[in-house]
Amino acid sequence: MRENPQTGALEAVDFGELLPMLSELGKMQIEFETVTFNPPLDSCNVGPEAWKHISEEIIARYDTADGFVVLHGTDTMAYSASALSFMLEGLGKPVVFTGSQLPLGKLRTDGRENLLTAAEIAAATLPDGSPAVPEVSIFFHDKLYRGNRTTKASADAFEAFKSFNYPPLGTAAVDISFRLQFIRRPAPGTVLTPHLEMDTNMMVLSLFPGIQESTVRAMLETSHLKGVVLRTFGSGNAPSHNWLPALLSEATSRGVVVVNVTQCTGGNVAMERYETGLHLLKAGVVSGKDITVEAALTKLMRLFGDGLSPEQVRDAFQTDLAGE
Repeated sequence: MRENPQTGALEAVDFGELLPMLSELGKMQIEFETVTFNPPLDSCNVGPEAWKHISEEIIARYDTADGFVVLHGTDTMAYSASALSFMLEGLGKPVVFTGSQLPLGKLRTDGRENLLTAAEIAAATLPDGSPAVPEVSIFFHDKLYRGNRTTKASADAFEAFKSFNYPPLGTAAVDISFRLQFIRRPAPGTVLTPHLEMDTNMMVLSLFPGIQESTVRAMLETSHLKGVVLRTFGSGNAPSHNWLPALLSEATSRGVVVVNVTQCTGGNVAMERYETGLHLLKAGVVSGKDITVEAALTKLMRLFGDGLSPEQVRDAFQTDLAGE
């Protein structure tokens, strides 16, 4: 975004205008091609159709481009980065998401450094000529994170994103330093295998003290529901109401896949640790381990989008697909 000098309102920037706005890009000895959505989307309106569009643009240029930078609003960036990590199976080139908290044109904008560094990361190679970061990532405020491990943690700080359960893939200071031991690399001979269909018959259900049976029942009995991300307390615990595991058991028996994700910013789901988690396990709830809500939701969308049965989704969800 940039600020309209007449109205003061934020409006979208055509990506083609970025090159003259950022003269530093011309000094990087990188050949750029820009693609702009028409019309541009506020990130609150980005979803499966936009993810498919972004993926198709990457696929169309995959054999000719060395890397990709996706400029994206911050509000749903972690969802989009997670989604693309599952949609672009076998990815062997960098896809770096970035954006800004302050729009371009503002005196203290973070967009300039974020974009320039993201472009440098997308073009970076190892001594053998292979891409330095051949996975979907988010670069923001000097940190490079795995996309499907990332959550937006602040609405107004420049350090807007955090990866609570996985270390940064790299840091940018005077030099860009990559932590190669944490970067995911495709096996030799792996080819890009797109999965462009996403099933959106999903729900995120957050437990809270005093939650009512009627509320949970109404949500779990929603027509066409296929997957639920259940946000629980602590290490995957839930209130010891008899009705809760009963409703969850009914849902799982109908083929709804329920994944347990902790409401804590860090740590793992371990339903066997306490009695308040064990009854969820017995009801057929799948452990999300240390996955983020964004990754859990988009992983369910992709697996059901592949046309898998509920049992196949349950099994596949417990398999690491993209380092999530």
